[in-house]
Amino acid sequence: MHVMHSDLFAQQNMAKPAAAPGMAVHNAKSIVYAVEGECYARQGSMVAFRGDLQFEKLGQGVGKFLKRAVTGEGLALMAVRGRGEVWFAHEAANCFIVDIAPGESLTVNGRNVLCFDPTLSYEIQTVKGAGMTGGGLFNSVFSGHGKLGVICEGNPIVIPVSAQSPVYVDTDAVVGWSASLRTSLHRSQSLGSMLRGGSGEAVQLKLEGEGFVIVRPSEAKPHQQNG
Repeated sequence: MHVMHSDLFAQQNMAKPAAAPGMAVHNAKSIVYAVEGECYARQGSMVAFRGDLQFEKLGQGVGKFLKRAVTGEGLALMAVRGRGEVWFAHEAANCFIVDIAPGESLTVNGRNVLCFDPTLSYEIQTVKGAGMTGGGLFNSVFSGHGKLGVICEGNPIVIPVSAQSPVYVDTDAVVGWSASLRTSLHRSQSLGSMLRGGSGEAVQLKLEGEGFVIVRPSEAKPHQQNG
């Protein structure tokens, strides 16, 4: 194959045939998935594909289809079926792969889900707190055995949580956490007084137990775009 002389065509940028079925990090901003059967991804995240693949929008049905159609914060999902390779990305966010083993489970904010293996199952959970009128955080709890593709604005910060030292995180910055952790919404008047121009009262997610929490290095609300 002939390519022009340019740094653009450096080996690290060139797409190579997949070594094995499943997902792999292509570069810091994209995940490539070698499909042999099916996988699931957020709608609008496909940037390229090759092979015999079909893309199906998962409608607002009942049962598992309802769960697969919405994974927190209105994230719509699609199924990718067939045999081939597909590249996923979302607004140039950084991409990471989490291996979930049997007996493990991970809670992930819906806005940070990019793609996942069909062998994983999940359920929607809501973290509620006093004073959050009809509110809370909508998250997906992934379990089973397989890989989960996660996106994050910038490089994530992983903070261990111990029984002796609970961790408080900004609700707009949290990406995910060990599903075994106990969570609650914590209001901080003193912090709120420093954050004039907002609600005047800061709310953090309090995590207790043994595990870890993942946060992105920004507290600003992300763009809610699924296209």
